[in-house]
Parts: sequence; C-alpha cells; structure tokens
Amino acid sequence: MWSALAVSAALPSSPPPVLSARAWLLLDVTSGSVLAEQHADKSMEPASMTKLMTAYLGFAALRDRSLSLTQAIPVSDAALKVSGARMFLSPAVPATVEDLLKGLIVASANDAAIALAEVVAVNEAEFVVLMNKEARRLGMNQTHFMNATGLPHAEHRSTARDLARLTQALLRDFPGHYPRFAVRTLSYNRVTQQNRNALLWLDPHVDGLKTGHTASAGYGVIASAKRDHRRVLSVLIGAATESERTLESQRLLNYGFEQFETLRLYSARQPVAALEVFHGQGASLAVGFLSNFYITVPRGHGPLQAQVLRREPLLAPFKQGQGGASLQVSADGRVVGVFPLQALDTMERAGWLGRLWDNLRLKYRAWMKR
Repeated sequence: MWSALAVSAALPSSPPPVLSARAWLLLDVTSGSVLAEQHADKSMEPASMTKLMTAYLGFAALRDRSLSLTQAIPVSDAALKVSGARMFLSPAVPATVEDLLKGLIVASANDAAIALAEVVAVNEAEFVVLMNKEARRLGMNQTHFMNATGLPHAEHRSTARDLARLTQALLRDFPGHYPRFAVRTLSYNRVTQQNRNALLWLDPHVDGLKTGHTASAGYGVIASAKRDHRRVLSVLIGAATESERTLESQRLLNYGFEQFETLRLYSARQPVAALEVFHGQGASLAVGFLSNFYITVPRGHGPLQAQVLRREPLLAPFKQGQGGASLQVSADGRVVGVFPLQALDTMERAGWLGRLWDNLRLKYRAWMKR
C-alpha cells in the first residue's frame, strides 16, 4: 500500500460533485492518491470521528498484550457521568474490552470511550497525551485532541486530511480489527442500538468507518468502500443534516470509483532503473519500490509515460529503501504524480583507491561541462 497523501491524480473528464459540507477529501487507499478535496486542511471540530484514534490506541494495547479482549473493565464515575451517546455501561453488568470496542464503534458511545481510555492509560487526561503523541507520529500535524470522545472543546481540532491519515494507519496497522467497523448493531444491557453509518445499509461495498455529530461541528462521516481490488475513502465534515452527510459521502465514493481506475505499475522489488553511483562497491544501483506500486488515473486516459528524475551525482553508501531518484508519471500530457524511488539493495562505500578514481572521474565530467 502506498502511503503518501500528497499525490493528486490528473484531472478526470468530469469534475467532482458540488457538495454543501464544509470540508471533504476523497482518497484512493490502494494507491494513496487524493482524487478530490475541498478545504481539506481547514482546522475543524472532528466530533466523534475522534473515536478512531481512541480505537487505534485500544487496538495497539491489544497488539502489545497490555489488554485482552476478554478482560473485564470496571466502570468509573467518569464513564457513568459523561454526556452524549452511550452504550449504557453499568457496574451491575460486566463489560469486557470487546464490549467497549463494539460500543465505541457501533454506538459511538462516550461512556465506552472513557472506560477504554482509563484502562489503557489510567485516566482520560493521560490517554489524551497518548492520543496527541500518536497523532504526531502519524503525521497528523494539524490535529490536537483534548478528550477521548470528541465532545466539543475549543482546542479539540483536526482536518479532513489528518483524519484520512489516521484511517490509513488503521487499515495498515490493524487489518484484523477493521471488520469491527462494519458491524451494524450493538446489544448491551438490554438495549439494542444501530450503527449511525447509514451507508452500511445503503451500499453493499461500504464496510466502515465512523460518523460524528455535535451541534457546533455539524454532521460528519469517514466512509470506506471496496470494489474489486480498489478501496476508496471519503472524509466529510460539517454537513447540515444526517441525510445530507450520507448522500454527499455516497456521491464522493461513486465519483471515485466511476471516474478513476487504479493500476499496478510495478511489482515489489521490480527494478525501475539502474542508476550510476560513485564511491560505491558497485557501478550502478537498482531502484524501484519495496512494495507493489499502484497509481490512480482517470478512466479513459491515454498511454502513461514514466520518466526517472535523479539527483547528480549519487554517492555511496546506500541503504535498502533509501531515496536518490523519483519517478514522474504523466498521462495525456499532465503529470499524475512524482514518486520517490527506493534503493532495492544495500551498497557499501568503496575503498580509498576506488573513491579517489571516482573523484577524478567527477572532476573530468565537471571540466567537460564548462
């Protein structure tokens, strides 16, 4: 999976839909290409879409074996008293980590968010420290969390692009937990609730992820759908009504699937080019991609053109995965994207005699270019 979010596909024949939401972003997850966006870097209130980070840290604790799904969780006063959506936790009804995750995701339960935060990090305040640390690590540089629930706070902010980064991280790091986001109903403490993501009922390809709503934030949804080998993700913030967020998110997903296609250009470790190297134990370095490389282009595009862009001169040593060149891909005379190429192998430095000879060669080339 290609993880860059900065790549934009060439313009399709049809422009993106006109939406009334305050901000949105459409992403092809398979290639990492942003297909369309509006105000994607605007700081906004994420509401309950915050709970994706709460879930992420819960999944991490399960991975690290500091939690188990069957572990019983005590219900604190803080969890009992929190406002907003609830799964109706009760000291009289034992709840496991499995229950809390289901309540968090399906019912968007604030009491589940508090209880999970407390078991991961003692209290919500310490959990928020972990949330912000993880946000920085994931490159969510426009995000700042103040709570685990998404309840309104003047300093609790994020962007559509950062929420897309978080969703990519969930898909990449915890694929085994991803099916939880497609669960439609929760039954706990004699109360049955439905998942607020109406797209789970309307579109058979949609299998997640999370809605959000407060009076100040409006209605938002992060929706993910998979058709054949492609996964497309829409992040929508600030719709006026619940039905509007569903309709507009569906329009975005349809636009992504109907107007674009995703192609695998290179297999993992397939050489794209052999670059001349100086000061190395070899004369050339094979570069390509360490994982399968996909690209998203408008449907009906002309032939693709690929050009290797390199910096001069390339000096050893090189570690596997290190950069040194880029691949520029164009379609119909428009640049689709520029993608960093990676060294497919390690190359050590040459001995002093080899470096001396290469220095003479470099000086001769520089003299010839005068």
